[in-house]
Amino acid sequence: MRVVVLAAGLLVVFAASTARVLIWPAQGAPAHVDAIVMLGGPGYRLPAALALAKDGRAPALVISLGTTGSSGPCPPPIPGVRTICFNPDPGNTRGEAEYASALARRNGWRSLLLVSSRPQAVRAQLIFGRCFSGKVYVSTAPFSASNWPYQIAYSWGALAKAVFVQRSC
Repeated sequence: MRVVVLAAGLLVVFAASTARVLIWPAQGAPAHVDAIVMLGGPGYRLPAALALAKDGRAPALVISLGTTGSSGPCPPPIPGVRTICFNPDPGNTRGEAEYASALARRNGWRSLLLVSSRPQAVRAQLIFGRCFSGKVYVSTAPFSASNWPYQIAYSWGALAKAVFVQRSC
């Protein structure tokens, strides 16, 4: 009986943690930041990032093109917004954080708004926070629910790696 209660308790903790960290992560940003950074990957990130830029949320839009699921041409320029497209090296969130942080240092940026998927948001904010000394905010883009089981497994593994293995920028 104790094993069943313990298992049920662990399942509840896992479900609640998954909901808070991967499905409904905290997000938000002030009305204006120094740059919007769209991370590569699946989902509708580009339309979300473009909408934020068109709304005048930042004078710069930085778009990652080189990660799985996001390769493509740089979008047409937006009047009044400097658009910078890049291919991260390595082709992952850490590579994106390294590139965007170096770009921020060169441009004197003190705040970034990351556009990511919900499962990536907490991990991206953690990794960018290690590379960038300014404020890091997150806005999540719409995401297809069809691959949630895979995304949950992948995202927990990637978050554990970021927390316990790759602890620096």
